[in-house]
Amino acid sequence: MGWWQQRIGRRRRAPGARAQSVDQAAVAHLTEFAHTRRGVEAYVEQPTSVTQTTLLLVAHDGEWTRRRVPSPQWAHSFAESLQIPGYEAAVVGYPQRMRDYNHRQKLLQRQQTTEHD
Repeated sequence: MGWWQQRIGRRRRAPGARAQSVDQAAVAHLTEFAHTRRGVEAYVEQPTSVTQTTLLLVAHDGEWTRRRVPSPQWAHSFAESLQIPGYEAAVVGYPQRMRDYNHRQKLLQRQQTTEHD
């Protein structure tokens, strides 16, 4: 360890050395989302230099939720265990219905803001 790390009390970690445990709250949220909506599909988002692996679930109407997951393999097996289709987001992209949902939500927020003014 270099003198600077010793001085400030930090240790360098190798990339990916962070413990990758399953967040039970995230699992519960994803499971609840999938069970309470129709036509849910899973989109696995690969890790980048600034984000961990995430799992994006999108319902038939475009409503969506995203949570961090331990690994892409975990995300695919989770989708399989729920019997929902799983895709690599970088390969297939995001569904148009998700963009449409975001647009509808933005319009609703604007409408509510103007009604309160």
